[in-house]
Amino acid sequence: MTFLLALSRAIDCANTLIGKAVSWLLLAAILISAINAVIRKVFSTSSNAWLESQWYLFSAVFLIAAGYTLLSNEHVKVDLVYGKLSRKKQLWIDIFGTIFFLMPFCLITIYLSWPVFLQKLASGEVSNSPGGLIQWPAWMLIPVGFTLLAIQGLSELIKRVAILRGDIPDPVAAADAEAAAL
Repeated sequence: MTFLLALSRAIDCANTLIGKAVSWLLLAAILISAINAVIRKVFSTSSNAWLESQWYLFSAVFLIAAGYTLLSNEHVKVDLVYGKLSRKKQLWIDIFGTIFFLMPFCLITIYLSWPVFLQKLASGEVSNSPGGLIQWPAWMLIPVGFTLLAIQGLSELIKRVAILRGDIPDPVAAADAEAAAL
């Protein structure tokens, strides 16, 4: 378990660095959007490449930071039942969901998107819009993002099992105890 926890910490560190770095692309997308809007209004001209670059940047943030979002426990959850369960049952639900839902979904998405990315890369396909961008970078984001998400899912799985075994403290239980003390 020591090796697995070290692997989990390495995955967490990598996804934290990647997530924080890629979040700066939002600023780039906003700046491009603002500049493009000003140029369009002031000079009555625009470029589809600028519009598509905004989409690419937003897609990069959304897909590449998905693993970091999972690490930060910021994915949307419907916890009508989950929140009323004991912490041990919550951990088991997390393990079950990771193994039977998250991992298969990520692996199938990687498997299906990789050939499309390779096809777009080989063909050099360009957007149908006049002045549009090449498409392979956007398609590359899909397998890369879902790989990072799957790897983070593995890290979360390792941590949940370690918590159940008593190998590491439960940060959620510690936070709940701290909040109750206030």
